[in-house]
Amino acid sequence: MRAAHQAPGTTSLARTVAVAVLLFLPAPIVIVVLASFSANGYLTVPPQPVTLRWYAEFLSSASWLSVLGTSALLALLAAIGSTAAALLAALAVHRRGFRGQHLFESAMLAPLVFPHAAIGVIMIAMLNDFGWLGTFAGLLLSHLILTIPYAYRPIVNGLRAIDADTEEAAMSLGARPLAVFLRVTLPALRPGLVTALLFSGILSFDEVTVTLFLIGPDVMTAPIKVFTELLESASPVVTAVSAGLVLFTVLMVLAVERLVGLRVFVQRDA
Repeated sequence: MRAAHQAPGTTSLARTVAVAVLLFLPAPIVIVVLASFSANGYLTVPPQPVTLRWYAEFLSSASWLSVLGTSALLALLAAIGSTAAALLAALAVHRRGFRGQHLFESAMLAPLVFPHAAIGVIMIAMLNDFGWLGTFAGLLLSHLILTIPYAYRPIVNGLRAIDADTEEAAMSLGARPLAVFLRVTLPALRPGLVTALLFSGILSFDEVTVTLFLIGPDVMTAPIKVFTELLESASPVVTAVSAGLVLFTVLMVLAVERLVGLRVFVQRDA
């Protein structure tokens, strides 16, 4: 039997709810961006009059630029490290195969399951034993753990999409395994690698919860400084910084979509 058609009222209600949700989701971002143009010394929306004062103060502040540089360097190193580790893990699982590989994959994706607050507590204990608590190295290790799952998925999906016959044809023509990997496999993996790099960088740059447990007097990231400034003074400079962080994230996501498409990240396993 054919499924009954939905009543017009039900369809209209569903559309209304969907539109309301889509309008509600970006509302906080829009409010923050509007507040960043306010001339008042406190958060006001809509801004009256409009000014770029807080952006100028942000860009001329040595402390803000310092934490922004720390966040950028941390995101870059975390993206490169997690992508390299995810590539090696994906090659081991997809090409070699071994006993317990499903358990290994579950361990790779575990940071997606555990609450970040719990990970932060665990990392405090571990980094304290290493003497890395409150250091850049400790933050980098934590961000690597957090971003590896996001790098692993697009890479392993990319490997599954590669036609094995292409690699076998290259080897049959006399190419060595390393040459096949560099000239055939890696170029075919470009969409997955680019997605892994950009998503890992975004997640590391915006990470707050775990980082909040691990910062020290000598290391601070931009999102944590935004959080602490909101608690202490709620200066409108924070809105300018937040608007900049939002712009950075949007540009990175658009770069992923433009270069390789977001389907590389979200597609199902073959």
